[in-house]
Parts: sequence; C-alpha cells; structure tokens
Amino acid sequence: MQEQKRSWAEPYKIKSVELLKMTTREDRVRALHEAGYNTFLLKSDDVYIDLLTDSGTNAMSEYQWAGMMMGDEAYAGSRNYYNLEQKVQKYYGYKYLVPTHQGRGAEHLISKILIRPGNTIAGNMYFTTTRLHQELAGGTFVDVIIDEAHDSTSTHPFKGNIDLKKLEALINKVGAKNIPYVSAAATVNLAGGQPISLENLRAVRALCKQHGIKVILDATRAIENAWFIKNREKGCENRSIADILLETCSYTDGCTMSGKKDLLVNIGGFLALNDWDVFEEARNLTVVYEGLHTYGGLAGRDMEAMARGIEEAVQEDHIRARVGQVEYVGERLKKLGIPIVLPIGGHAVFLDARKFLPHLKQDQFPAQALAAELYLESGIRAMERGIVSAGRNKETGDHNYPKLELVRLTFPRRVYTQAHCDVLVESVEALYSRRNKITGLKMIYEPKYLRFFQARFEPLK
Repeated sequence: MQEQKRSWAEPYKIKSVELLKMTTREDRVRALHEAGYNTFLLKSDDVYIDLLTDSGTNAMSEYQWAGMMMGDEAYAGSRNYYNLEQKVQKYYGYKYLVPTHQGRGAEHLISKILIRPGNTIAGNMYFTTTRLHQELAGGTFVDVIIDEAHDSTSTHPFKGNIDLKKLEALINKVGAKNIPYVSAAATVNLAGGQPISLENLRAVRALCKQHGIKVILDATRAIENAWFIKNREKGCENRSIADILLETCSYTDGCTMSGKKDLLVNIGGFLALNDWDVFEEARNLTVVYEGLHTYGGLAGRDMEAMARGIEEAVQEDHIRARVGQVEYVGERLKKLGIPIVLPIGGHAVFLDARKFLPHLKQDQFPAQALAAELYLESGIRAMERGIVSAGRNKETGDHNYPKLELVRLTFPRRVYTQAHCDVLVESVEALYSRRNKITGLKMIYEPKYLRFFQARFEPLK
C-alpha cells in the first residue's frame, strides 16, 4: 500500500510580524501609473505580497539577530571578518576572502582583474549585472548553456548545464588565451532557477584545465543548487547539502557571492578565491571601490549575520522548506494549466509570458505587461525577465530577443506563509481567465544601463 503524502509546515515559528497595507484597485491603478508600469518603481508601501526578488528580502533568524549585537565595528581587522572567513573556508572551501557590499561588488572586482578588452567570457546563460560588468571591462559574453535551457517545457533535470561541445567550439574559435574564465552559475536564474550538475561541472573543470582557463562560480544560490543535486543526481541522495556544496566549489577557482540570497541577509556579499595573485589584486582594488579588505563596504554586524547565515542555509530542514514552498505554488499552477517554466526552480516560479499572452509580440513587452497586470489584480509585485531585462545588442543597438519571455515570482526566504501562496495562485488563475484582454506596452523612457530597473512604459492604445 502506497503511503499517503503528508502535509508539510515551515521549520520555524513567527516571533515578530510586519503589518501589510491592503490596497484597493483604484490605489493600484494610481501607483502603477506613477511607476510607469515598471514594478521596480513601485513604492513598497503600495505592495501587498512582494515577490520582486529574493535579494536582501529574507527574514533573519534570532541567531542572526543576536550576532548583529556582536558586531565589531573596528575599521580594520574586525573579528567578524575572521569569523566570516572561517565559515567560507569551511563550507565553500576557498582559501581567500574579500567581502563586498553585495554580489555585484564581487562581479566588478573579478571582471576588472581578469578581463582584458577583446576577451570572451563563456557562461551558462547571462545574468544582467554579471554580463554588464564583463562588458564594461571590455569583454563579450557568449552563452554556452545546453539548448534545453531555452525551452520552458523541457523537463531536463539539469537545464543549467554547460554544453561542452559549444564550449570547446568557442575555445577553438577565439583561442584559450582570449577566454579569461568560464562563468558558471548555480543555479541559472534566467533559465528559471535551473541547476547545474556535479557531473557537468566536473567535465567543465577538466576541459578548462586542459586549456588553462579558470572557472568562476556564481555561488549566489549554490546551496539551492546542492538541494537539486541531492534530489536528482545519481549517487547523491544520501549526501549532506554541505558536502555537495563543498564538492561543487572544488571544481572552480573562485566564486562571486551575493549573500542576500542563500545566506539569508539583507546586505552583503563576497569574492572568494584560491589563487593568491588574484586575491592580492582583489584586496587592493577593494580598498579603492568597496572599503578596507577586512570589511569591504560592510559593517561588522553585517558580516556576522552572513557568517551565521551560512551555517543555517545548509541545514536540510531549511532548504527543504525553502524549495518546498516554491514547488507548492508551481505544482498548483501547473495543475491549473497555467504555462510555467519546468522543472520548477528553487527560488522562483517563472510564468511563461509568451504562452500566457500569445497575442502579444515580443517587442510589446508581454512579460512586463503581465507583471503589471498581476499587480493591478491583487497587489502582488513580480519581476520581468524577458526582452526588457535582455537589453540591447551593444554593437547594433537593437533589442536582444531572448527565447524565454518570463515573469518571475520570487520567494523571499522565511517571509510568507502558505496562505500567501494560495492568494498568489488564485490571482494568477484570475489573470489567466482574462488573458486575452491584456494589452501590451511601449517603452517611453530607457536608461543607459540595466534598463529593467528604471525604464518606464505606457499601455498601447
């Protein structure tokens, strides 16, 4: 007899609450118009359930808050730096640590150190800030992710994998000396939060070592990636998350980290390295751009909270509930026939805006329009991940047209309850029932860099 699946509950209880503002549709119409139909420009006071991002929006634990009271705010040599360094060495395995104010601080440093004008950087699908730092350093990003990653309906268990044939062809085309490093993300955000396997990383490492190319890991959600490895990769089912994380990092030369995701803090990040010469340059540049190498733009209390966040993030109960909440929403939407990216990712459910709104052309910004309509429907804030986020071709100036046109419903860690999840599902279902009435947008203001943050739109007539 098959055992009945039992309900699950969050592995924590609520000690403090933040009251939410309930808005009317008239309130939301006004707020969205003032924001130029860009959810990034909405005021948080006008948002009911905020699924814009999981970056810095997590709820810290009592253990982390206690650590905040133990912040050593010395300008140099803070004890919290050495505590963070010890935790990074233990759980990530890298020798050297440079703290930064957040992940893009680390992206800036590694790009400035390793990339020279004319270089090519290979990676498993771009990420917005990562690619921009690479381009500002004079490099060109080339996507070498497997083809399945661009297909929202593919159920490949590791859609974040690098295509070794694509990578080898690129090496043969531009020359190994012109590829300073391979940028490997775990998980791949813009593919729908999809993981990369240990087997693939191991093979990438071997190929890169053969050609003298470094591998730099985007470890922002590597703990979530480890969860997928544990549940999907043969031979890993009985391993701990911490053990898998350590092996993941062992196939790379360093990592950039936004602690605002996996590590459960509101601010902070780091660059971790094994190469002394690269580290020496990084800690010198940190003094220029971030702060002294033992605080990197962070208060001591922030470093302590991040160090403690590392300990909590690798706990099985935590990561099971974190990914489980996302899976709960994804499975409910899937049963309703609503088009989402499959398999369901670790940090977000991604609505497939192309299939949701097939009557809209891509240059009518369907994902942006869908995110705006979701806010109007229920006060839920989500993020566009499509043509707006993809930006423009730096040579032609034309829009980049990604194959995936998505709306990301991103879950902050330890913030919302299952009741919030049910409200979200019902809101998306209501939108889907009237999807044919949703109109596109036109862009009326476009900033120079990372336009999705500040662009403004208006509805098409």
